[in-house]
Amino acid sequence: MFSVAKEKIKPIVSVSVDESEEVFRATLNKLKEPFLFFKKQNQLFAYVHIGGKEKEAASVEVLLKHAKPIDGICCLSEQISLPVLFQIIGEPFAIIRGTDGKSAGYIQREDVLAELFKQENKSVDLLKIILTSIPMGIFVLDKEKTIINCNDAGLKMIKSTAERVLNFPAENIFSKERIQQVFSTGKTLLNHLEITNEMGVLVDYSPILNYDHEVEGIIIVVQDLPMVEEMAMEIEHIKDLNKDLNAILSSIYDEILVVNAKGELIRFSENILHDFWNVDLKELIGKNILELEDRGLFTPSVTRQVIEKKKKVSVVQETLNGRKILAVGNPVFTEQNELDRIIVASRDITETTRLKSELQEMRKISEKYKKELDDFKTKDRFLKKLIYCSPKMEKIMHQVKKIADFSSTVLLHGESGVGKEVIAQAIHQLGKRSDQSFLKLNCGAIPDNLLESELFGYAKGSFTGADKNGKDGYFKQADGGILFLDEIGEMPLHLQVKLLRVLQEHEVIPIGSTIPIKVDVQIIAATNKNLAKMVEEGTFREDLYYRLNVIPLNIPPLRERTEDISLLAFHFLQQLNEKYERNYHLTPDAINVLEFYSWPGNVRELQNIIERLVVTADHSAIDAEFVSQFLSLGYEHKKMKPVITRVIPLQDAIDYVEEQLIVMAMNQYKTTTKAAKALGISQSSVSRKYQKIVTEKNSKLENYSSL
Repeated sequence: MFSVAKEKIKPIVSVSVDESEEVFRATLNKLKEPFLFFKKQNQLFAYVHIGGKEKEAASVEVLLKHAKPIDGICCLSEQISLPVLFQIIGEPFAIIRGTDGKSAGYIQREDVLAELFKQENKSVDLLKIILTSIPMGIFVLDKEKTIINCNDAGLKMIKSTAERVLNFPAENIFSKERIQQVFSTGKTLLNHLEITNEMGVLVDYSPILNYDHEVEGIIIVVQDLPMVEEMAMEIEHIKDLNKDLNAILSSIYDEILVVNAKGELIRFSENILHDFWNVDLKELIGKNILELEDRGLFTPSVTRQVIEKKKKVSVVQETLNGRKILAVGNPVFTEQNELDRIIVASRDITETTRLKSELQEMRKISEKYKKELDDFKTKDRFLKKLIYCSPKMEKIMHQVKKIADFSSTVLLHGESGVGKEVIAQAIHQLGKRSDQSFLKLNCGAIPDNLLESELFGYAKGSFTGADKNGKDGYFKQADGGILFLDEIGEMPLHLQVKLLRVLQEHEVIPIGSTIPIKVDVQIIAATNKNLAKMVEEGTFREDLYYRLNVIPLNIPPLRERTEDISLLAFHFLQQLNEKYERNYHLTPDAINVLEFYSWPGNVRELQNIIERLVVTADHSAIDAEFVSQFLSLGYEHKKMKPVITRVIPLQDAIDYVEEQLIVMAMNQYKTTTKAAKALGISQSSVSRKYQKIVTEKNSKLENYSSL
């Protein structure tokens, strides 16, 4: 940056175009500078160069015809930066603005350049700056074919130095024949490869012509081959893309049109709709296809709508011969978000329109099947371990699926044998941690002195008999996965404190160590005790209880979900049949006996009873009489009461109790006559109702067999 000498700044002499001839003439006579400026509404808008002779005969009208607009003139402050010099060189003068932003005068180009050299600022070597700014190599030759100037990029490309190049003949480096050809013809020679042991470049030879069109020198432009190769590769890449595009267009079933922002057709695919256009599309290249709509060939025009709305548009067009065409127009925008192209894809849907409703119906069926398949896949993970059909278990599993998406602590409540561990495994398999470990630990099955080391691990040398390398506890082993703590109510109080720390801080401290270890473990605890009551009694920490009881799940006992009994019994029986290659089956009355039992041991007791029946049965058909032998302890029919587990319509409850009584009477008295007498109804009623019950049970078993 350099400053402009104030004495070089000339005043701006201006005249308004509305001034009278006398004022204009007086202003012109006083003008001592070569430029006169014109104002309109008190704003400068043009200038004119005036010589000595023009002053005498000039008029406002004549000068205005020769005036040039002031828009192209640059405005400077008194400090001039280097890029502005390039703008000054192209104009006869530059306007100087003062600190108030108003025009303070102007300075002529010659004065700027003279001031430039006068200040002897080495950084303001314009030619050097220009040459250095060009990324390609530049070499300047004089009339004697000697290199008189060059830039650093050129020296790097020819692998030489300024001392070995400047003021030496150009033919030492470049082609003598081509240099001579440019001097003799005055024509530019482009894209000539010149390869030697020292360099490999692409060279352009361009003449420097004077005003008489005589060659006074040459500018040689050099590009290194890596740059040329990169450009060539890019061109080849574009060619390949063009080939791919043409191949794609030719293989697409739809007709593809490319239209510019004015609606003029640029190109089209090979697949065209002949019945639609009734004209050769080649004849429409460069023509506006909006005119075809105006001529009534089709309606509406998707191109017109895209131009108006500037977004994707889909329309169904109808032709003169009644064809229906689905046309989709996609706009393509420039970087300035201006519409540049429109891609129109068209397809004849005349024949397929009638299939629309059928297609929609098929989609609905497909979505239904997909949803059912997804449900089957989801349930299949734990179907072999978790068998249910009761509403209560459906509700539990619905909660399990929601819980599985999170890593919150879960507390499972339920009697012994209801399947708390199976529910915990279902949470693991359905959740985000399914690919991580699932570890289980029964807090009541391990002595207190060993439980701590099992849970938290220990450092090497912690105590006598410990592994010399130490041991990772369950928390460390389950890092990233799930740890299932069964019978959490049996955990001693001093370990409850450490467990609380794990839940709060997400870190464990092994026995014999003081360094905490970060762990990411989801805790699922289970108990058959009333922890809230234990908190009141002081045998379980209150703070730990609330930490564990984030997501409570109460697993109902088997007696409260009698719908699952027959399904579970059949499942366990099938497992045993496959294991021992047997073919045992339960009769309908045997199923009824199982359903009427209270199952204090829940699912675990049911599984044991089924295995006992298989091992001891003499016949493949296991009936009610045989089953009753194993359920007699603590099971007296006289003490049994009808069990209704939820609010249902009164008639349904009556039917349910009636079914239990009839089956119970038949199991006890064996004949319909004796059963009718015990129930106080007719023999025919007992026979009819019992047959109906047996038929329904057989149908239910057949459905289970098909699963």
